[in-house]
Amino acid sequence: MQNRMLALKKSLWQALAVTVALPLMISSALGQAPSPKPTGPWMNPSLSASQRADLALKQMTLDEKLALLHGNGMAGVPNWQMPLTRFANGGAGYVPGVPRLGIPPIVMSDAAYGVRGSGANGRYSTALPSDLGLAASWDPQLACQYGGVIGSELRAQGYDMTLGGGVDLTRDPRDGRDFEYAGEDPLLAGTMVGHLMKCEQAQHVIGDIKHYAMNDQETGRNIVNAIISKKGMQESDLLAFHIAIGIAHPGAVMCSYNRVNGDFACENKYLLRDTLKDAWDFKGFVLSDWGGTHSTVKAIKAGLDNEEPMDTYFGAKLKQAVEDGQVSMAEINDSARRVLYAEFVSGVVDHPIQKSVVNVMKGFHVAQKVEEKSIVLLKNDNHILPLNSAHVHKIALIGGHADIAMLSGGGSAQVDPPGGNAIAPPGRRFTYWQAHIWFPTSPLKALRKAMPGTQINYDPGTDLASAAKLASSADVAIVFAHQWESEGMDLPNLSLPGNQNELIERVAAANPHTIVVLENGSAVTMPWISKVQGVVDAWYAGSSGQRALAAVLVGNVNPSAKLAITFPLNEQELPRPVIAPLPARDKGQGTGAVNGKTDVASTYSVNYFEGAKVGYKWYQAEHKPVLFPFGFGLSYTTYAYSGLKLENSGSQPVATFTVKNTGDRAGTEIAQVYASLPAAAGEHYRRLVGWDRVSLEPGQSKTVSVTIPEQMLKVYDVQKSGWKLLPGTYRVYAGPSSAATPLHATVDLH
Repeated sequence: MQNRMLALKKSLWQALAVTVALPLMISSALGQAPSPKPTGPWMNPSLSASQRADLALKQMTLDEKLALLHGNGMAGVPNWQMPLTRFANGGAGYVPGVPRLGIPPIVMSDAAYGVRGSGANGRYSTALPSDLGLAASWDPQLACQYGGVIGSELRAQGYDMTLGGGVDLTRDPRDGRDFEYAGEDPLLAGTMVGHLMKCEQAQHVIGDIKHYAMNDQETGRNIVNAIISKKGMQESDLLAFHIAIGIAHPGAVMCSYNRVNGDFACENKYLLRDTLKDAWDFKGFVLSDWGGTHSTVKAIKAGLDNEEPMDTYFGAKLKQAVEDGQVSMAEINDSARRVLYAEFVSGVVDHPIQKSVVNVMKGFHVAQKVEEKSIVLLKNDNHILPLNSAHVHKIALIGGHADIAMLSGGGSAQVDPPGGNAIAPPGRRFTYWQAHIWFPTSPLKALRKAMPGTQINYDPGTDLASAAKLASSADVAIVFAHQWESEGMDLPNLSLPGNQNELIERVAAANPHTIVVLENGSAVTMPWISKVQGVVDAWYAGSSGQRALAAVLVGNVNPSAKLAITFPLNEQELPRPVIAPLPARDKGQGTGAVNGKTDVASTYSVNYFEGAKVGYKWYQAEHKPVLFPFGFGLSYTTYAYSGLKLENSGSQPVATFTVKNTGDRAGTEIAQVYASLPAAAGEHYRRLVGWDRVSLEPGQSKTVSVTIPEQMLKVYDVQKSGWKLLPGTYRVYAGPSSAATPLHATVDLH
């Protein structure tokens, strides 16, 4: 006991020493007299990040190494406060670094679709459209611009690590965090998130990919045991992670709250050590989700490197485990080296934080560009869109607070709107956990500006009779409908909440020329679909959503986006029609609890028996009809496909075909390539294996060549713990969506 007290006192004195040293670094960032810059060989930028990490590690004491392996609290959460929390810059986490060696602190912020907490910290952040909306663009270069804006705004606000990068697949469209992720297909999701994070880390912030792994529902997320075969996991969620990590080479991967096949993800050896670090050769560090660490010895041996946001397990307990011989110095060195590697590879050592002013106009521009390419045109009967002032003289705009605002997604992804919540009672305009936050982006004003010759009137939609009366007097009625999502909860169903379905029905009955604009974080059911002429999915549209939406509605922008998730007919078509409720004994520590005791022996589980049959693969294999298929999206022009040929270049076939714009308007088609494997694979569905964005003038044709990555044709061999290509005949398809592939050809691979 006496030894432990002495160790604790020593740790406190060391923390105090770091606290004294840190203001010197901060004063340098503020333009005051800087501390002398270390000149050791680890500061040589011509060396590799691995070499520099090794050299710096040799200079460090045990306590300095241990200090890199845990956080120092989170601002704003009373139970997560430590002496160094005040240096967290109002962010989610803080690791002090090693000032005497020139290793800066790691200052973390949530940043899924923009920097979180800016309003509370007296700053401004751009809200990009939701990540699921970005995925609908199928545009990796756009994802790069998206990540670049977030990275630059993190730096400007004083952060050098992002906590974005969600890549969990949409196994259940009711998952409350689907809007933070990039859809249901591993190739699309991994590619989009990989490019997003690659370009975010290029801004000299430590990149992050999360939530590793199988964090595919929020209900009971701290205790739920995700049961899935290794083959199913490797060919679905883990494949998406592998692709994203391979593109981005992020400094960090965040392990998730849930269990996977019995073990918590943050102490799961198969996930962290065997797969991520050994099989994939990931060189960065693994940090826990906030409060997601459950042990000391088991966790570090399994591959966890950094506990966040506190030091409950990786502070004094970890040091005691080293002194007792339960944890070796080699294990401590490995974890500390990984943190150092992340700092060197991201450039935060050579480019320390210097706060600056956020480039607001650039953020607006990129946000609008992303939204214009993210809006999906789902229905357009009789060419009701685009709106033309020469023919449409009177429009009824109804519901969804469309006169003053557009919706955003909640939880740790939440971005603060300028001026506060646009739809809030007096005194409640600030952002708080799981509040419905509306941005002051008025579709009504934007549409009036885009159509100055058209009379546009607004009705809130709260009185159905009043809304129907306004609709009946207009040439076109546009109903705005919304579905709000947030971390910490799942949707009870896919229906539009409140009386929105009834509102749409009443408006459509009063005016057959009705368009529905959706602001949503996931799929929605549409019992009224046959009664309206147009459906436009705007997702959570971001800081410039109103301008982008108006540009699409009036035809200044031809929509090109295609769904990154399937819209099912109803919940009964899902693999699990009902999300199992929490057992009585687990309530209070279930959905979204961040401070609850989650170490108890819980029996709550979800069985992902569908394995790799996620999304469209499930519906194809089970022969289930859908409302809108994966990859679907309309345009204001039309396209034709012809002439598919396959060139066998080793084990990477090249699909070549022609796409022609058969309409009278320029546009961009997302041409998709799918493949089915030989019968020995036992798969009764097709896999997305590639795509290309093809921009065409009216009447123009282009030859498209898509190289099919060998990885996308392989299956996972559990016995050999690796991937293999099955010999046999592969069938390749090309077309505009997963459900429409008019071209097909075969190739034999061995």
